[in-house]
Amino acid sequence: MAFPTRTKTRRHHRDIVVIGASAGGVSALLALVKTLPADFPAPIFVVQHLAPDSPSILPQLLGFVSALRVKHPQDGETVEAGVIYVAPPDHHLLLEDDRVLVARGPKENRFRPSIDALFRSAAYTYGPRVIGVVLTGYLDDGTSGLWSVQRMGGLTIVQDPLDAEQPSMPTNALEFVQADHLVPLAGLGALLARLTTEASPAKPRLPADQLELLKIELTIAKQGGGFELGIIDKGQLTPFTCPDCHGALTQLIEGKLIRYRCHTGHAYTVSALLSEVTESVESLLYQSMRGLEETKMLLQNIAGQFADNEQPEVAALFLRKADETGRQARVVHQSILKQEALSGDLQFQKNKLPHAGA
Repeated sequence: MAFPTRTKTRRHHRDIVVIGASAGGVSALLALVKTLPADFPAPIFVVQHLAPDSPSILPQLLGFVSALRVKHPQDGETVEAGVIYVAPPDHHLLLEDDRVLVARGPKENRFRPSIDALFRSAAYTYGPRVIGVVLTGYLDDGTSGLWSVQRMGGLTIVQDPLDAEQPSMPTNALEFVQADHLVPLAGLGALLARLTTEASPAKPRLPADQLELLKIELTIAKQGGGFELGIIDKGQLTPFTCPDCHGALTQLIEGKLIRYRCHTGHAYTVSALLSEVTESVESLLYQSMRGLEETKMLLQNIAGQFADNEQPEVAALFLRKADETGRQARVVHQSILKQEALSGDLQFQKNKLPHAGA
């Protein structure tokens, strides 16, 4: 696995950089790429969470301030050193052999592209040659992938949460991964330039079942089909269902981290699953409140018609029913307010949900 020309003699160096960012990530990436030298000796792969239905100008923005070439890759193109590859909207960015893959596999943690999917593919393909970086963002996409990078012998870097515009992603990564480097953004470029000159160690020996799971998850990110690939047999089947497709969820454990993947391929951490489920429940409650309020209006309308027809006793009956329905709608509204309190990542961080090994 040698890159064309510039990396042919660097086979045993740490020469694969993968970076994940979400909220606040665009400004962080702009600040980072400004500091990278024109002769940076490694390719850089970036997943920045963006809206799936709008074109991305992130390569142009980064290219304006970077001495390196920046692009959205084409599926199957050969990896080159000194190029920054940015995941296109609504597509996973993956690595296989010395090629870049652009795929629309199932979402992970509600995102496509997924930071975890990129990191896992890099870890499986390049092992200790990988340098994984988690930057600013909400929730915890990137934590599982960074754990895989470290498990396969790669280096892990996390932006100091105190330095991040949104500290949740770095904070979650640090909870489950003992990072090799914790740095402010201002020091990241110089650190990457130094680390890419280091020789990579030998690939660690992992149990065959762990390598097989990594391979299956990489295949799922490329094309889906978790059931046919046997994902259900790789963990503990749960009574929970996928919020996206309502498929059966299998629990997977990585160190202290608990994840879930459904038989069609969607994947969630505990935090992402909680967020998705609470949003789904909130939506159903709003539908219930809307139905009750529409019922109240209908009852009031009927009462008005009976009153106009000089049938006050019947009108009063329908008004009482309308008042009772209104009270039920207010109860549902209070439930919605309580449900909203569960929906944010801040609540997850405060309560510190239990994880494997706790």
